[in-house]
Amino acid sequence: MKDNTAEISEIKALLGNKPRKAYIRSFGCQLNVSDGEKIKGLLKKMGYGFTEDEHEADLIILNTCAVRESAEDRVFGIVGSMKKLKELKPSLIIGIAGCMTAQSHIAEKIKKSYPQVDLVLGTSAISALPKLLLEALRGAGFSADITEYDDFSETVEQVRDSSFKASVPIMFGCNNFCTYCIVPYVRGRERSRRPEDIVGEVKQLVSQGYKEIMLLGQNVNSYGNDLDGKCSFPQLLRELNKIDGDFWIRFMSSHPKDASKELIDAIFDCEKAAKHLHLPVQSGSSAVLERMNRRYTVEKYLGIVDEIRRRDPDFSLTTDIIVGFPDETDEEFRETLDLMKRVRYDNIYSFIYSKRSGTKAAEMPDSISDEEKGQRMRELLEVQREVSTEHYKRFIGRTMRVLADGVSKKKDGWLTGKSSEFIIVEFEGDSSLIGQFVDVEITDAMNWAVSGHIKKGTI
Repeated sequence: MKDNTAEISEIKALLGNKPRKAYIRSFGCQLNVSDGEKIKGLLKKMGYGFTEDEHEADLIILNTCAVRESAEDRVFGIVGSMKKLKELKPSLIIGIAGCMTAQSHIAEKIKKSYPQVDLVLGTSAISALPKLLLEALRGAGFSADITEYDDFSETVEQVRDSSFKASVPIMFGCNNFCTYCIVPYVRGRERSRRPEDIVGEVKQLVSQGYKEIMLLGQNVNSYGNDLDGKCSFPQLLRELNKIDGDFWIRFMSSHPKDASKELIDAIFDCEKAAKHLHLPVQSGSSAVLERMNRRYTVEKYLGIVDEIRRRDPDFSLTTDIIVGFPDETDEEFRETLDLMKRVRYDNIYSFIYSKRSGTKAAEMPDSISDEEKGQRMRELLEVQREVSTEHYKRFIGRTMRVLADGVSKKKDGWLTGKSSEFIIVEFEGDSSLIGQFVDVEITDAMNWAVSGHIKKGTI
């Protein structure tokens, strides 16, 4: 970790009593959102407050995603539009952070083409923010740090976006090198946090009233592989389950190649572990999975599903699917549809493959037209609608425990939340219930959610 104590003190002195506001916007995955909360934590220590309006800000930091080139293009569009903000307010400081900037060619592009940007820092260089910000406040011009420092999670107070749901990274980086994915190149190799630090953080969060703890990692199943046998991911789940309090433990993402019987045992044995598993399959074709370097077959994947269904036929599964991977044949695509019908996912996160420079898949021949990829995506979504419409009916007549997390956008006087199964549940209720567990009797099912009423006598 980079020691930034002196820079933080200098910035606080430099700002004095004059209030300064920061606008932080995070793109992409929940790990990025967590990084954004760490950035806010550092800025709070330096004396900054926060705003949701970029026009009010004295400091803007875009925390970027690099999973798809379209995400990068979107950020560059936003950065371009901020040139006018800078002209209207020359003292405005603009920074770019996150996975995009971990790529040296991107940092160089920003320096050359976007003079309105003052600082750039990579995913592992967040601790360098005070130094770069101090240089910007002193008018030093453009500065950047994309060095891969040791992660500094244990020393940073996060400014969390929710008072009852918290994300807790348990590891950083990825060793899998799926051929379509840029993540190992921008987040580095796998590094696990110490189990005692994770347990301590979760204990503190639960004592503060948090009801849902989301454990994060590019592949949480690999947690502990670098700890010399000190603690595996299933063992970590069991330790967290021992913590006193009324809360749920969730986690993502879980790689099928490492989804062991030990993990399944832990999910079913730990009463605080949510009864839901996000298990990204990506494709229903073993041939495509091999080209993706996923290191499992459809047969192995279905073996995991069958073990879960044996224990609980209604257990909730969700997944990620890529449509139109290079030279995916129609037969291979049909295998994906067949797998969806066989597994009966409650929800899927689907993406049309887009070439990502720097990955092996970007060099593969691809004869599938964009029109054909679009048609396959529409067909895939229709199959999932049919599956989820029928599958959600299993909840009708049941009582589901739900963490209320917001006001419904569809019905006045209704709330929305998620059950242990990660199912969206809508129900009539007062906003004072947000952040609390409620028991909801389910009376109706749609293809995206279920609805019902609060069980009498439970609140």
